[in-house]
Formats: sequence, structure tokens, C-alpha cells
Amino acid sequence: MVAAVEGACVGAGLGLALCADIRVAAAGARFATAFTGIGLAADTGLSASLAEAVGPSRAAGLFLLGDRFGSEEARDWGLAHRVVPDGAAADEGLAPARRLAQGPALAYAEVKRLLRGALGAAPEDVLEREAAAQTALGASHGHRSAVRSFLDRDRPVFEGH
Repeated sequence: MVAAVEGACVGAGLGLALCADIRVAAAGARFATAFTGIGLAADTGLSASLAEAVGPSRAAGLFLLGDRFGSEEARDWGLAHRVVPDGAAADEGLAPARRLAQGPALAYAEVKRLLRGALGAAPEDVLEREAAAQTALGASHGHRSAVRSFLDRDRPVFEGH
């Protein structure tokens, strides 16, 4: 999923944006948690996703102090994949979305699963999960077709595999 952020991305909007795999932010985008400013804590899973993305100390500061930040900070902290000119986030967000829509869905699903399970995991567990994923994907129709395309110097075409 790709999120394109223009303008304010605050509270639940920030939580929803963090659900995306890739975030494209306009240069003038503004971010904040905003919950404590109205006497609330967090929702939309933001207490977990923000802490995972920026670390527990920075997340605590953003929640407790209500600090606001811009798109450059969002990119520097790993919250935004790219910063683009104002007014261009939607179009710039469509490019990776289109690219992903034509890619290997099974491999993407495995990458997302591996990333979710990697934080805090023992290195040997990470390696074991990666080996299992590579073994399964290596036997898939999508992989075999992509290798054939590579050898034929063609671009692979993935059809829901």
C-alpha cells in the first residue's frame, strides 16, 4: 500500500499513513500525533507503529509533547520514503503503486511478513525464516517465469503469482 501525504497528517491520519508500506510526502506536509492536546492517548495502532518507526524515545516525545514535524524530518526519521514538491504527492505516489501492482505479489507478501517478524528476533531465526521463504518462492511459478524472462533478456510479467 502506498500513501500520498499532502497538507496535514495528524492523529489518526498519521496512524493510517503508517499502515502503508511506502509513504510519499509533499514538501509542505505537516505531521503530529495531536492526541494528548485534546486529552486522548492514541488510536489506529499509532502507539506501536510510531514507536517501531522512530524508536520509543522519539515516539514518546511526539505523543507527550505534541511536537509537530515536517516532511524532511519524516523522511530523515524513516516515516516517508520520498519528499516531492507540493501538489505532486498523489501523482508521485501512483508511480510506485503501479510498479507494485505489476510485481510479484507472493514475494511482496513474504517480504512484508519477514519485515514484521525481524524486529527483535534472533539473527538465526531471521535467517531460518528467510531460507524458508526463499525455498517456497524459488519453487513458485512466478520465480520460474522471471528467471526464464531474465535469461531471454525480457522483462518478467507477474500474473497474480
